[in-house]
Amino acid sequence: MSHIFFWLNKAKRHILASGPRLIVLESHVIKSHHLIPHASLVCAMILWASSLVALKIAFQVYHPMQVIFGRMLVASLCFIIFIPSFRRIQWRRRDFKYLLIMAICEPCLYFIFEAKAIARTTASQAGMITAILPLLVAILAWTFLKEKISRQTLLGFFIAIAGAFWLSLSSEISEMAPNPSLGNFYEFLAMICAAGYTVSLKHLTSNYPPLFLTAFQAFLGSLFFFPFLLSPEVGFPNQWATVPALSILYLGTFITLGAYGLYNFSISKIPANQAAAYVNLIPVFSVLLGMIVLGDSLSFAQWLASGLVFVGLFVSRGTGQKRGAEALLQG
Repeated sequence: MSHIFFWLNKAKRHILASGPRLIVLESHVIKSHHLIPHASLVCAMILWASSLVALKIAFQVYHPMQVIFGRMLVASLCFIIFIPSFRRIQWRRRDFKYLLIMAICEPCLYFIFEAKAIARTTASQAGMITAILPLLVAILAWTFLKEKISRQTLLGFFIAIAGAFWLSLSSEISEMAPNPSLGNFYEFLAMICAAGYTVSLKHLTSNYPPLFLTAFQAFLGSLFFFPFLLSPEVGFPNQWATVPALSILYLGTFITLGAYGLYNFSISKIPANQAAAYVNLIPVFSVLLGMIVLGDSLSFAQWLASGLVFVGLFVSRGTGQKRGAEALLQG
């Protein structure tokens, strides 16, 4: 009997001695679990920045509407194998309006505006305009929910808008940017749609899996953009250009399926206003990729204008923006 008590005491001492190590191990697991959504967001931002470059390449040969429909079709084909699992999803009638808002904002209107933007400005400048998205989310809270917004946030918003306006005015017409001012304005309209998309998405991720929401965008986008191919001005593609065609495949798989999937997953795990803040990485990545792949360049005045956009973002980081965004996004 004594040897039984001996082994029991030994086992007890071993468990007690291992306690701190178990606690440390558990804390590392929890920390890693919290890092996954943030790492997913960084990957999504890199992919989205590369999408501006891929669109620019594809638009050199194919009509913008052909490119947008192509990426939606490719993504839809990738989601076909998941359709049986979607049948188990329980729909709620009150969510239809949010699904409709999400679909209208993105992919429908968003891709129309972005296609018009990329056809007229450089990928680097378009990427700079995307930095305004977090501020637009805060403005939505102020406009539609009458939430209070601090003067600091409003000041930052106007500074960022001034920077984007300066960036457009200082842009020079070139082969890659035939009308940069109008293109940057279209990209700004696309960001308004992206803000509406982010708002509606946050309401939906609590009841629908991110994979389903991404597939919903792809299928509806295919239906929405197909009629454009019936127009005599657009038509169906009549040639195969390897690099532009591969760009469309890249947009449909890595961007529509990958980037949106990662973003939707992250939105389901962390507050949407935190996720929107990662959009500020897109200008950095888009400028680097634009310079490396497309040979884009920014003038000294454009660098100053881009810096003013980031100054506006820094100034706007006040409590008013955070309260307003959280109230709108968490409903």
